[in-house]
Amino acid sequence: MNPKFGWAFVATGVLHFLRPKMYEAIMPDYLPAHRELVYASGVTEAVGGLAVLHPKTRSFGGWLLAATVVGVFPANVHMALNPERYPQIPKAALYGRLPLQLPMLLWALRMAKAKPAVAAPTA
Repeated sequence: MNPKFGWAFVATGVLHFLRPKMYEAIMPDYLPAHRELVYASGVTEAVGGLAVLHPKTRSFGGWLLAATVVGVFPANVHMALNPERYPQIPKAALYGRLPLQLPMLLWALRMAKAKPAVAAPTA
């Protein structure tokens, strides 16, 4: 899988800061500090996405993104279980996005297990 997919995480992370209310709306009610968690997940997505782009930081970025995908999964489940709160999103899309989390997690784990770049020997 291509590390350039990291740019998708960077874009999503930036959106957390541009449209925080959109992300707050999908957070489960039982979680505290919605705005702060939205910003924190935005930072981890953006930093992780940038980190996987460079061979020396790819493993770190992969682990960070894997943790982020797992961490935000409850929000995706919350949306699927409460479709009446999201009438603008088709119900099929709310459920359809849940299995998409697995390929994202597997991609992040593949990045996490990437071998760090080794400098070429100098003469």
